[in-house]
Amino acid sequence: MPIEVHLIDGTYELFRHFYALPSRRTDSGQEVAAVRGVLGSILGLLEAGATHLAVATDHTISSFRNDLWAAYKDGSEVDSEIAQQFEPLEKGLQALGIEVWPMVEFEADDALAAGAAMASRDDRVGKVLICTPDKDLAQCVGAKIFQWDRRKDLIFDEDAVIQKYGVTPDSIPDYLALVGDTADGFPGLSGWGAKSSATVLHHYGSIEMIPDDVALWEVTVRGSEKLASTLADQRDLALLFKQIATVRTDAPVANSVDQLAWVGPTAAFEEFCTANRMESLLQRTWKLIAEPL
Repeated sequence: MPIEVHLIDGTYELFRHFYALPSRRTDSGQEVAAVRGVLGSILGLLEAGATHLAVATDHTISSFRNDLWAAYKDGSEVDSEIAQQFEPLEKGLQALGIEVWPMVEFEADDALAAGAAMASRDDRVGKVLICTPDKDLAQCVGAKIFQWDRRKDLIFDEDAVIQKYGVTPDSIPDYLALVGDTADGFPGLSGWGAKSSATVLHHYGSIEMIPDDVALWEVTVRGSEKLASTLADQRDLALLFKQIATVRTDAPVANSVDQLAWVGPTAAFEEFCTANRMESLLQRTWKLIAEPL
């Protein structure tokens, strides 16, 4: 049976559960509700039959992209009670026996992209599911690689990416460069909205292929003269934003899919659950490993 690989955006999951769950603290006062939520979510995947998993996290929010663009997200606005849960999350996942990729120089998105590339090269793998709604990761979709928004239970193949954004996965970095990404902190180019960017990129494929002279454009969009002028004046900036929006596949991740196989919790998991008031997760894990394969 072909292997199905699940690559989970641990940073997104931590934020999602932080805002969705009521506060839960250890005896020492440490907030752990989001950690408990993410671990429970991962256990849910295992209970549903997942066999090969990895979780990528932003061990530090800043990355090499902050050197490229000063206004890029740096974590300064992150609630301290979220930031304080990254380390216990990583420890909890490792204790559960999950492969964890904590990023420092790179970002979790880069780890997911690198992991997807690695897994897709393995002939034993039939499907790679990148579990995040982050639009950046849409650029990885194609062939064996799919994007899964678990909260909405939506799975995106290449056709679904085109339907949602109006461009192919390969053009997602160009699309984000033109329209901007407020979550990541870069503005895109003035006047270039989602519809105009999708229309032009659907035809040309990349920023590099769009002519400076609007008279040479082979596609019609509203305000094309101004759009062409803006791009001609700010092409270097657009290409910088494209570089920022392009996920890297050379982030440090596992060398083999075999490293992603879940074989059960480590000896440290019971102590972790007890110390963090997560005994219910421990019971779910014992039940899971006791069930016949």
